[in-house]
Amino acid sequence: MPHTKLRRLVTISVAVTLGATALTACGSSDDDNGAESGPVSLTYWAWAPGMDKVVDLWNRGQGKKEQIQVTVKKQASGDTLVTKILTAHKAKKAPDLVQAEYQALPTLVSNDALADIAGDVDGAKDKFAEGVWQQTTLGSDAVYAIPQDSGPMIFYYREDLFEKYGLDVPETWEQFAETARALKKKAPQTDLTTFSANDSGLFAGLAQQAGAKWWTTEGDTWKVGIDDAASRKVADFWGGLVKEGAIDNQPMYTPAWNKAMNTGKQIAWVSAVWAPGTLTTAAPDTKGKWAMAPLPQWSEDDDVTGSWGGSSTAVTTDSKHRSAAAKFATWLNTDPAALTALAKEGGIYPAATTAQTSDAFAEPPAYFSNQPDFYTRAAAIAKTAAPSAWGPNVNVAYTTFNDAFGAAAKNRSDFGAALATMQDETVADLKKQGFEVAE
Repeated sequence: MPHTKLRRLVTISVAVTLGATALTACGSSDDDNGAESGPVSLTYWAWAPGMDKVVDLWNRGQGKKEQIQVTVKKQASGDTLVTKILTAHKAKKAPDLVQAEYQALPTLVSNDALADIAGDVDGAKDKFAEGVWQQTTLGSDAVYAIPQDSGPMIFYYREDLFEKYGLDVPETWEQFAETARALKKKAPQTDLTTFSANDSGLFAGLAQQAGAKWWTTEGDTWKVGIDDAASRKVADFWGGLVKEGAIDNQPMYTPAWNKAMNTGKQIAWVSAVWAPGTLTTAAPDTKGKWAMAPLPQWSEDDDVTGSWGGSSTAVTTDSKHRSAAAKFATWLNTDPAALTALAKEGGIYPAATTAQTSDAFAEPPAYFSNQPDFYTRAAAIAKTAAPSAWGPNVNVAYTTFNDAFGAAAKNRSDFGAALATMQDETVADLKKQGFEVAE
């Protein structure tokens, strides 16, 4: 199928809000020759730690029985991997399987790099929360990957310092703002948290929680909603706190941020389920002093969280054994033994809901030994993940976010203007690439 024709099909049906239009790429399961007899060898590009050990379970077990062997080739993640996949695909030499972040899927599909494996993954959908599964579907019927790990967003706070300063854990964002201001009055040199512009995934997750859908379609055209009411509400909220000095405006993951987290200069962090690993390195002296709670809500009646991070296992259109590859991808992300190994060897938080309460998560992270129900609460929060809507140029939107919001945070200027810039640059890039875009 010509690239331009596929691109038009993707514009018709990629949005998660659509349910009527089915997307069939040239790499549909109907073209698969996976039923051929004889041994099958598959190549899997992935970056998760210890993936070779997990795959070895398959090769020695079900893979041996079905004569399907998988070889892992370790890769970099993010845009680097997406570029490498697309380059390989142009030469018709992409691997059989790839570990792909959710936001990268539309880019890969619009370039005809991923196969629709819906016909080979019957029953898999029920293993995942709806908000997670929909990230791998581009239309009502197409399935372009199996969810692997997820990043439900969670509120973390220094339990001891909240008690010291007489602070309550905020249940709404209004209470969050009040808590930030109350802390400033009691301890002027201390911040509740910071707004960081060096990780666009954080803001994207917060916008999702508020109801934003950044990429959708109308007929055969894209509609970019980055500057929608929900996103602007989030931008104005955080921009207002930064402008008045109620919270810090410095980026995360820097030596200064690590020190602030480790010394109690910052006493909370809006993050995701993977935060314990980061805190172990960033704030080693505060082990056992943090606790987690659901993300604050925009309304007391709400019960929803955003997602920050996560990836999937996808089958490429270059694979000559798509059914076999889909069978492995399903096993990897739904089989109890595989999921336990992924948690143990890769340290990932599985997307499969049953795995989130399995024996692999019976004990809390060592850093949170003071909160025995850490993973029980995390599993409950994960079920409330809001749907997201990704498009084919997430990389442009994210880069613009880092630049525009970085400047706004540093200068304590209008976050709304930064959001508008993000919208404009994303639309301009889509048009430049030849997509039809609604004004």
